[in-house]
Amino acid sequence: MLNYYVKTDNFLRQVNDLEECNWISLYPPFEHGEIDELALKLDIPVDYFTDALDIDERSRFEREDDFLYILINSPVLNEDHREMDSIYITVPVGIILQGQHIVTITSKENPIIEKFMDDKVRNFNPADSKLFVLQLFEQNVFRFLECLKKLNLKRNLIEQELYNSSRNKELQQLLRIEKSLVYFVNSLSTNELLNLKMKRTDVLKINENEYLTELFEDILIDNSQALEMSNVYTNILSGTMEAYASIVSNNLNIFIQRLTIITIILMVPTLVASFYGMNFEHIPFKDSSYGFYFAIVISLILGVGFIMFFRKLEDKK
Repeated sequence: MLNYYVKTDNFLRQVNDLEECNWISLYPPFEHGEIDELALKLDIPVDYFTDALDIDERSRFEREDDFLYILINSPVLNEDHREMDSIYITVPVGIILQGQHIVTITSKENPIIEKFMDDKVRNFNPADSKLFVLQLFEQNVFRFLECLKKLNLKRNLIEQELYNSSRNKELQQLLRIEKSLVYFVNSLSTNELLNLKMKRTDVLKINENEYLTELFEDILIDNSQALEMSNVYTNILSGTMEAYASIVSNNLNIFIQRLTIITIILMVPTLVASFYGMNFEHIPFKDSSYGFYFAIVISLILGVGFIMFFRKLEDKK
C-alpha cells in the first residue's frame, strides 16, 4: 500500500500527488508493480526497496549521489502462532532520503510507522527529514524497550507458574521468550553499530545542530540500555531454565529413589513367600497350624526393619 503524506497547519494529511508530499509510506499489502513504479518515479534502483522486504537484511546505510539509504531493524509481533516460534521478531525498515521526499518501506505492518501515520509523535514534521529520521530511530528504541518490559513481565509470571507445575507448556513459553530475546540482541547490536557509524561520519550532517546532536546522543544511550537489558534478560532466562532443569532432574532422582526403596521393602515379603512356596520336605513350621501366620509375621518384621534402616540413612544425610 502506497500513501503520500504532508503536514500543514500542524496536521498530517494524506495527498494523492507525489509532488505535494514530503513523506511516502510503503507497507503491505503491496499492489502489483507498485514498488517498481515508485522506484521509476524517484529514479532510485528498485533493489533499495526490495532489500527492506528481506527479513534477514542487517542494519546499514549507503550514500549515493542523489539519495541516502538507511536500513534499521525493528521489533514486531510474530504473526505465526505456532507454539515453538518466538513471540517477537525483528524486521527491516528501509528509509530513503531524496530531496524533499523521505520514503519508508516495511515488509510487515509496523507499530512505529503507524504511530507516525496517526501523528502521535511530538514535533513530527516529514518536511524536516533529518529530524524525522532521528525520531524514527528514537521510536524504534522505545518500541524495543516496551517489548522487553512485556517479555520480562511474561517471564516472571511463567516462573511463578513453574513453582507449582512441571508442564511443558510453561517451558515452551520460556523458549519463545528466549528466541525473541535472541532476535532483539542481534538487531540492537547491528542498530548500535549503524548509529555509531552514522554519528562518526555525520551522514545526516547534524553536527552543527545542537538539538539534533543531543537527540542522537540520547538515542545512542537508549539503544545501549535496550541492548544491555536484552543481554541481562537473556542471561536470567538461561539461568532460570538451567535451574529448573536441575530441579526437575533432582526431583526425578528423589522419585526414583523412593520407588527403589518401596520395591526393596515389598521384595522382602515376596522373598519369604517364595521360600514357603518351595516343594521341600523340611520347611520350618510346615506341619504347624500357625505356619501361615509365622510367615506373615516374619515378612512384617523384615519389612519394618528395612523401613527403619532406610529412615536412619535418610536422617544421616
